[in-house]
Amino acid sequence: MTLGDWIKKYRAEHHLSMQDVANACGFSKAYIGQLEKGINPSTGKPISPTLQTFEKIAKAVGMDVDTLIKSLDDDQPVTIPASPPRVKGVRIPILGKVVAGIPLEAIEDIEGYEEITPAMAAKGEYFALHVKGDSMTPSLRDGDTVIVRKQDYIESGETAIVLVNGDEATVKRVKYQENGVILIGENPTVYPPHFYTKEEIESLPVRIIGKVVESRRDWE
Repeated sequence: MTLGDWIKKYRAEHHLSMQDVANACGFSKAYIGQLEKGINPSTGKPISPTLQTFEKIAKAVGMDVDTLIKSLDDDQPVTIPASPPRVKGVRIPILGKVVAGIPLEAIEDIEGYEEITPAMAAKGEYFALHVKGDSMTPSLRDGDTVIVRKQDYIESGETAIVLVNGDEATVKRVKYQENGVILIGENPTVYPPHFYTKEEIESLPVRIIGKVVESRRDWE
């Protein structure tokens, strides 16, 4: 039994018109007619419904799609759409130690590479860092990788890569105050909030070098 035979049989048993079935499945009446005839009018060859067609029909009649397909002849053709081609990612470096005074593009300590989509890469300059320590748990854990867009300003409450007093870069949430800025770790027992006045921001200095836009974790 072909899919077209099955539809005709189902319609007869339930006293349904082609239009009734078409409406239930989201197809046109003409397409239901083509399925029942089993011929593609454009080619004159046997029609080969897509898997999505089977799924829509099965859903409309309250049946599992596998059950529907198994009830048909073994030679019932099914068109499986080809998988879309994989979009080649853009590699960005996982930087090692990031310190003040060394431009990001000059850092030679590269621990590996991550990939981002071309669409993301088109929005700016990116790099990656490994999270060190537990100051941002549970959101970010030691060993996680963060994807960072290079920029020197973020909105209050966002997470950034920050350089303080020339020390190694740190990942912290930044909250602006009228008279300064607070760097916040999500684990206050490890890193209680640190407040820096406007004078300290300039004198230490405190510098934002990028915004964390994504985090990645290797699950074991």
